[in-house]
Amino acid sequence: MKTSTDRGFLANRREFVLAAVGFAFARAIPRADSQPVPVLLFSAAELKRVKKALRAPGGLETHAKQMRANAEKALSDGPWSVTYQRPKSVDASPNDYYSEASYWWPDPQNPDGPYILRDGEKNPHRFLANYNAMVAMSDAVLALGQAAFFLDDAGCAQRAATVLDVWFLDAKTRMNPNLEYGQGVPRRSTGRATGIIDTTALTHCVLGISLAEASGRLDRSLAAGVRRWYADFLKWLTTSSKGLEEKEASNNHSTWWTAQVAAYASFTNDVANQKMAWNHYRHRLLPSQVQPDGGCPNEERRTRSLSYSAMNLDGFSVLCRLGEMNGEDLWRYRTPAGIGIEKAFSYLMPFVLEPNSWRKQQITGFDQDRIVYLGLAGLALRVPEMLSAYRKLPRSPSPWVQLVDLLVRSAASGSENPA
Repeated sequence: MKTSTDRGFLANRREFVLAAVGFAFARAIPRADSQPVPVLLFSAAELKRVKKALRAPGGLETHAKQMRANAEKALSDGPWSVTYQRPKSVDASPNDYYSEASYWWPDPQNPDGPYILRDGEKNPHRFLANYNAMVAMSDAVLALGQAAFFLDDAGCAQRAATVLDVWFLDAKTRMNPNLEYGQGVPRRSTGRATGIIDTTALTHCVLGISLAEASGRLDRSLAAGVRRWYADFLKWLTTSSKGLEEKEASNNHSTWWTAQVAAYASFTNDVANQKMAWNHYRHRLLPSQVQPDGGCPNEERRTRSLSYSAMNLDGFSVLCRLGEMNGEDLWRYRTPAGIGIEKAFSYLMPFVLEPNSWRKQQITGFDQDRIVYLGLAGLALRVPEMLSAYRKLPRSPSPWVQLVDLLVRSAASGSENPA
């Protein structure tokens, strides 16, 4: 927990960082010119089109207002650190990320014994402070990066620098670049490979960092330090026993492991791991997960089968989009058996639109407002039905969903209509 002394130190540190960063901007960082560069999931032309659409009368004013609202919230919230709230009775350093698995509960027949699994039923008493902080931090950086680039807001880039310094760089508050203590289960394990699914939010963070950099307003040395952190985390993901175990999972965990690897490798210019991710998609993920009819049985056997099926396809779409931005057409790849990911996208589409028509187990509600795969896939594959279905979905105000929505809707309203 933060003491009053800690808060005073951090407040003074934030003022110092903002002053230092402001000096660096004035001395070394030029304003971005009118020609954007590619940013992780978006081409230069797409970024330019979105920026233009946000300013056009009768266009995307609602999105611009939401972007500003998200940025205003991010300017006042945080910063965040894994060190601020720590679990009890776990042998981990103050800088180690720790979380507890969602579906594990005390055993009513043996209250002092190992926890038991109740799939799909979230234990509200599990330790989530570090996870919630990471998601909030990543959302904030993405919101701030969007405002820095699309709204030309230098103050948002400065705030992003403060948030990034606390989470990734400051020796007292930084997160160690590993997930050794992710999704522990009380009295069973202090950390499991499945915990790596927790860090999907860090893909949003790298997109926010990249946008802030593209604005020309993010301190270069700070950005370089954060890249080193991601390079270290990527090394852990691809070499540790937990990382390698998650790589070989046969469900959404391996999909999102690969999407994370591709995102962090793209961010750090790690060509070898990028190539490994593309090949893992072709030779492991697609043939082991998707059936000829498009179903993903390892998701469908779960108690929240529609939610996990959609989550898995979101991961596939992010991975395919990353490949597309790096000259790899994963969207249209077919396995030797002729299976492609488009079949899975089409298979699930009617159930995403009408969740009540899903006949497999779904013991909780289904959140339509965060599904992005229909938009990303519809653009890439030029399938009007997918784009039409995407536009019918409610949209979350989250920075990630709003950014994808901007991409899809600016394409549809511009001269480069993919449909």
